Amino acid sequence: MTSIGVDPGAPDCRGPARYIWWLISCQRRRIAAGALLGSAWMVCLTLPPYLLSRAIDDGLEQGRESALAGWVAALLGVGVLNAWLSIMRHRTMTRVRLDAAFRSVQVVVGHATGLGAALPRRVTAGEVVTIGFRDVAMIANTLTVTGPGVGAVLACAVVAVLLLNVSVVLAAVVLVGVPLLAVLVGPLLGRLQGVEAEYREQQGRLASRFEDIASGLRVLNGIGGKEAYAQRYREGSRELRAEGYRVGAVTSWIQALGVGLPTLFLGAVTWLAARMAAQGTLTVGELVAVYGYAAVLVVPVSSFIEGGYDIGRGLVAARRVVRFLALEPDSTGGQPASDGPGPASALHDPASGVEVAPGVLTALVSGRPSESAAVLDRLGRFTPSAATWGAVRLDRIDLTQVRRRILVADNEADLFAGPLREVVRGAGNPDEEAIGRGLHAAMALDIVRGLPDGLDSPVDAQGRNLSGGQRQRVRMARALLADPEVLLAAEPTSAVDAHTEAAMAARLRAARSGRTTVVTSTSPLLLDRADTVYYLVDGSVADAGSHRELLDRNSGYRLLVSRGLDDEDRDRAGGDTVPPCREPVR
Repeated sequence: MTSIGVDPGAPDCRGPARYIWWLISCQRRRIAAGALLGSAWMVCLTLPPYLLSRAIDDGLEQGRESALAGWVAALLGVGVLNAWLSIMRHRTMTRVRLDAAFRSVQVVVGHATGLGAALPRRVTAGEVVTIGFRDVAMIANTLTVTGPGVGAVLACAVVAVLLLNVSVVLAAVVLVGVPLLAVLVGPLLGRLQGVEAEYREQQGRLASRFEDIASGLRVLNGIGGKEAYAQRYREGSRELRAEGYRVGAVTSWIQALGVGLPTLFLGAVTWLAARMAAQGTLTVGELVAVYGYAAVLVVPVSSFIEGGYDIGRGLVAARRVVRFLALEPDSTGGQPASDGPGPASALHDPASGVEVAPGVLTALVSGRPSESAAVLDRLGRFTPSAATWGAVRLDRIDLTQVRRRILVADNEADLFAGPLREVVRGAGNPDEEAIGRGLHAAMALDIVRGLPDGLDSPVDAQGRNLSGGQRQRVRMARALLADPEVLLAAEPTSAVDAHTEAAMAARLRAARSGRTTVVTSTSPLLLDRADTVYYLVDGSVADAGSHRELLDRNSGYRLLVSRGLDDEDRDRAGGDTVPPCREPVR
């Protein structure tokens, strides 16, 4: 089986069938072994009726006890062999299923990681969750058809050959009837693919809507929109339920036919054999054998129908996976990717006029936080722009290099569930001493001390068991432990008290000494630590200098960074024409 850390290979995304075939080709030997075991198991199922008929015809005659004992021993041996084959077949096909599931999960997660910032713009979170769980499981289950599928064909052929020794008519009924049963279910399998595909699409959209409601519940409560969104979710849920009924109707017919048709076939063959026995053309043993053969045929016929059902659902799921894997990350405008510049290179955003000197702490101040955040998005290459790094446009540099060397840290960054140590460690592998330094720099050691198991304490998804200030400090610790060449941090101290903020500002500057760091903030405690402060008005640089220089010469800046302003004052601080209304906090 494939395991974490092992390259899953390059999937064939030219179509759903090709993707499934790629999964098969990745474990040819195991699937061949499963098909061999499945075939041997199904063929061996046909032997007990033959052995039983021989025991009846040959062993029940007076004085033939030894023959009876021999046939019974053979019957017991075949039963033991069949039990062993069944166990090995099931174990092998379970490995096949798990390998396919893990391989698909690795491919999907790897591609989601490669899409990076383009992921939320290309596909909803609910769609990704649906693909990563349900679709992957359906595809993996499809591969188990390879085991009994080949065996079902061989079992039908063996039964037909055995029946030729009994009756040509009965053999003909089997050879014609079994394919006919599979053909009767064909139209329903095609119908299932259509309704299943629509159901899966609606399920993904509804999951995304639920996630939006859950993530924005506080905001919805505040603006009174919870009921409106809940009503939309109820309507979507009713539509999904109606589509689910359609899927269930088709599925119920397929499953009913999967059980009913083989049973009817068994009854027809048994009735025909009983009439022949009554007419004296079949012995009692042969009648028992025919009934056994017909009963055995229920297994391969059911396998045909269930296999077609699984393949249909697997193709629907594979189509969704292939469509996701076809998504491409943000393009570079058709130009070949270039290497990034040297470490002593400045970042420049022409749209705002911000130029970030290497190796220093730069701060961006704006009356509208969205404007300064937009600068970080452009410098971090999360939105298209003409931003440059050194003499090279950011969108011409290999995206992998950009993501590795430039880190954008914001207060909405995901916190994954797990021990606190793993949460702050991120993708790197820092030792305990480095983790301690990162937590100290982010003023997060008190979080560790306050948790029952320290760094081993569990953190819920998105840090739901932490306060807002604790989540912010954990995110900052993780960003500092990543130690990127360029760190772009949005409002890194907005959720902490003044004492903690002052300590974080000092420790951030010390921890990032000699490294390029950009922060957005209106906090004088943090701005006073910056080497250069850019004051933005309407998204463009209106002034630049040190914090104290701007306090002295720019009244709009002075008003903006003064504590305790109401919203109206902050709107007025968009320019430098408003006179100061209070003594600035230095």
